[in-house]
Amino acid sequence: MQSELFPIQVIASSTFKKNLKRLAKRYRRIKSDLSPLLEQLQNRDLPGDRIKGTNYIIFKVRVRNSDSNKGKRSGYRVIYYLQNHDRILLLSIYSKSDQPDITKHQIEQIIQSQ
Repeated sequence: MQSELFPIQVIASSTFKKNLKRLAKRYRRIKSDLSPLLEQLQNRDLPGDRIKGTNYIIFKVRVRNSDSNKGKRSGYRVIYYLQNHDRILLLSIYSKSDQPDITKHQIEQIIQSQ
C-alpha cells in the first residue's frame, strides 16, 4: 500500500505537552530520551504494552531516564493512542518515580478532550 511508504504522523496532546514541559524542568535530557521512541512510532513500530479495557487502541511504553541511573523500570511512561493507520496521538508522559500509574478513566478523559 502506498500509505505504508510514508511515516506515520505523531502528534502530542495538550496534556502530553504540559507534562513534558513540567518534567523537562527536572530532567534535562528528556527530549533526547524520547527521540528513539518517536522515531519508532514514525516508522510504524508500536512498542510497549496494549492497555485493554477501553474502546481505543492505547499503548503504554517504558522509556529510559538518562538523568537517573535506575534504568527503564524507574524511567518515564508514555501513553499513546493509535487513532488510525496514519496518526498517533501522544496522550501522556509521567515519571514512574512521581506517579505509580495512570487510570483508564484518566486516559479516556485525555482522548475526549482532544
